[in-house]
Amino acid sequence: MELLSNIFVTPFADMIGAPDFLMQVIWEGLVSGVLYALIALGFVLIFRSSRIFNFAQGIMVVFAALTLVGLHELGLPAWVAFAGTLAVMFVLAVVIERVVLRPLIGQPDIILFMATIGITLFLVGGGEIIFGGENKVMISDELGIPDGSYEFNPFDGFLLLEARDVTVVFGAVVMVAALLVFLTYSKMGRAIRALGDDSTAALSVGISLTTIWVLVWFMAGIIALMTGIAWGSRAGVSFALEIIALKALPVLMLGGLESITGAIVGGLMIGVLEKLFEIYWGQPLLGGSTEAWFAYVLALTVLLFRPQGLFGEKIIERV
Repeated sequence: MELLSNIFVTPFADMIGAPDFLMQVIWEGLVSGVLYALIALGFVLIFRSSRIFNFAQGIMVVFAALTLVGLHELGLPAWVAFAGTLAVMFVLAVVIERVVLRPLIGQPDIILFMATIGITLFLVGGGEIIFGGENKVMISDELGIPDGSYEFNPFDGFLLLEARDVTVVFGAVVMVAALLVFLTYSKMGRAIRALGDDSTAALSVGISLTTIWVLVWFMAGIIALMTGIAWGSRAGVSFALEIIALKALPVLMLGGLESITGAIVGGLMIGVLEKLFEIYWGQPLLGGSTEAWFAYVLALTVLLFRPQGLFGEKIIERV
């Protein structure tokens, strides 16, 4: 009886008894969820246009952040280093398309997936040779990401919002809005969506597969850079960030591989729910550290009832 009380009664009583602390926990979860969603968007963009599951998206986050810091350490001003990093990510997209993907057109999906694992290993090795393996400090101040915090006083308590986190959330909202506008209204955006909906029909009307591949990999590189800046400003820049980036996998399982909406909603859900579970159930009952596995358990539970994810389309095959 006491166990049932600890599981069902005590946590909810704590939430009701300290609503200001509950809001703080939810805010922290939203910030993490925004970053999970950004990483997942990189996966979704590439999969929608090419049916390639890009296992390298996580290391692209690390590589982009390390490139930015490395260029700044060479003496370049922060915004020049930022522009230089964008140029590096564009060159990387072109090289991946020309050297890796173009020769594999028409090959089975598993071959393309294995190719992205090869890209991951190449970027890990190259990144360690160029930048070293030590943790680096993100140039947040030089990029205009403010330090400090904002304090609110709801429910006679206080809610502390880090200025850095507010900037990250605002920047993510702007980026997602710009991405949706681009995909909906621009000629290239419509071409990306057409290629994802019916690749044969899209190619038959003159849409260039290679051009679209370069574009979506470059867009994924931009998302990786912005995510790397956000994560790096919180925890520094090192190859350990790749482990955090893998949290996008349960987001994709939850939201669906082809849905931008699913990536956003799935990221926010996992960010908030894992933080709530850690604070109100994980620490009191399980000793903490539940954030390492909660997202995967949640995603697997959803897949048992909806294998295509919450926002994925159900595939019906006629045999």
